[in-house]
Amino acid sequence: MKQYIADAFTTELFHGNPAAVCVLDAWIPDPLMRQIAAENGLPETAFTVPCGARYQLRWFTPAGEIDLCGHATLATAFILFTRYETAGDTLYFDTQSGELRAARHEGRYELDFPAYPLTPVPVTNAMEAAFGARPREAYLSRDLLAVFDSEETVRTMTPDPQKLKLLDGLSIAVTAPGSVYDCVSRVFTPELDTLEDPVTGSTHCMIAPYWQKRLQKDEIRAFQASKRTGILTCRCGGGRVKLSGNAVLYAVSDILPGYQP
Repeated sequence: MKQYIADAFTTELFHGNPAAVCVLDAWIPDPLMRQIAAENGLPETAFTVPCGARYQLRWFTPAGEIDLCGHATLATAFILFTRYETAGDTLYFDTQSGELRAARHEGRYELDFPAYPLTPVPVTNAMEAAFGARPREAYLSRDLLAVFDSEETVRTMTPDPQKLKLLDGLSIAVTAPGSVYDCVSRVFTPELDTLEDPVTGSTHCMIAPYWQKRLQKDEIRAFQASKRTGILTCRCGGGRVKLSGNAVLYAVSDILPGYQP
């Protein structure tokens, strides 16, 4: 089995968000995919299988399967475009979140994802205790989005992991207007082994629609201010979010035969 590791949403190695991509001829057992993801120890491992002119795609964290992952989809598109589908410009993925599309667009790889609804929720004392600062607004969908006025607040925040676990949302995003980019964000994942996700494409399905509406801009340039950092270009419309960025190849390997599911 061929496996690739790529850093997504960056042009530099050791930046962005790393993902493993396993390109399969046919599906392997679910327990084995969970074991491979746990062995890799990366935020996500993507598994993809060709199905006619399309690809089936699934994502696993070290803790188990998830229903949507932006950076691992971008990494998968990058690998397929550069290693398997060098003549094409569009890929179609069948996933738990429906059909996803990836395209080569203006020198970047562009993902077409469903937008998450922005349902306002009250700002609470529990949020302030978890973040160490009080948000001006909050929204809940799959993830929780907390909006702050200050970029510095987002960049320097040291949230309390145990108090974050008490908040709703699979991931917990904090965002503020940026000085160089349209917005600056960070994404925390208190239920996973790693508290902070380096660059999170799926959560920008909330972040980008929020800033597009607030700034009244057709295109949002987003900076995720983790230690590794990442840059996303986002366009919203028709209930969809188009996320684009670059990726770089870190490693190519073979998962050897003889493994036990």
